[in-house]
Amino acid sequence: MMKGRLIAIGDVHGCHRELEELLERLAPGKHDRIVLLGDLVNRGPDSAKVIALARENATVSLLGNHELRLLNYRKTGDPTHLKKTDYDTLKQLNHKDWAYMSAMPLTFHDPGHGTVLVHGGFLPGPSWRRQPARVVTRIQVIDRDGNPRKRSEMPDAPHWSELWSGPPFVVYGHTPRLEVSRLKWSLGIDTGCVLGGHLTACILPEKRILQVRAREKYYET
Repeated sequence: MMKGRLIAIGDVHGCHRELEELLERLAPGKHDRIVLLGDLVNRGPDSAKVIALARENATVSLLGNHELRLLNYRKTGDPTHLKKTDYDTLKQLNHKDWAYMSAMPLTFHDPGHGTVLVHGGFLPGPSWRRQPARVVTRIQVIDRDGNPRKRSEMPDAPHWSELWSGPPFVVYGHTPRLEVSRLKWSLGIDTGCVLGGHLTACILPEKRILQVRAREKYYET
């Protein structure tokens, strides 16, 4: 039986001061495992500082769509992968940061808790283990044909979590909301820190929530 807590932390997006404060409040012990749910970078004040904190404190950080975008650009040199705010991040990153992002896995499975941690989520139906990066880092809603889409494209389509009937139980980020989203088989913990909301941690197995408030609104959608 694993000792210690499994702690998932939602999208940080460069908000290093809030991550520092959250880690301080969590006061992790040596048996605790900290998993950052992706989107460590972009939009907020200091992506490189967030990656440094992750290297120092996290057991693992998962691949988010923002890391995937930067890695695709680095691989191809094609600027169509980038958005305007990504250029600030590119100036901050060093070779250690790129190496850290390149090694990010898509999921973290904890069979003991019957839980999978992921950045975006999963399509219901196909095995979660075999779903590609473009789905699990980006999925929000699902269209009538069962395809993953963004909320902005189809605001009335159901969120994937509403159609997910488990097992496993899934803890995810990526879809920012004012409050944590609790359903029978999932927990969404992106509470929009970079948008002026909160940075949220979920402590398993009891699914306890710990939050710190954003110090300011760093980014407008």
